[in-house]
Amino acid sequence: MAEQRHVIMYRGEDGYWVVECPSLPGCVSQGKTKNEALANIQEAIEAYVDSMRKHGEPVPSNRKVETVAVQV
Repeated sequence: MAEQRHVIMYRGEDGYWVVECPSLPGCVSQGKTKNEALANIQEAIEAYVDSMRKHGEPVPSNRKVETVAVQV
């Protein structure tokens, strides 16, 4: 059964869309468009989780992400 993962998406300095999966440290991807970035992070998440399972490592549970604005 497929599971969902929360991701964070933002525009990088180079204009590409950057996507990170907070529950999987270091799982980051990018794309020229939002759709491309989302497809790329989906592939990265699948590969990350598959690798952890193959190596007998526990897969971190999904963490709900909350965004807040901080005045500086």
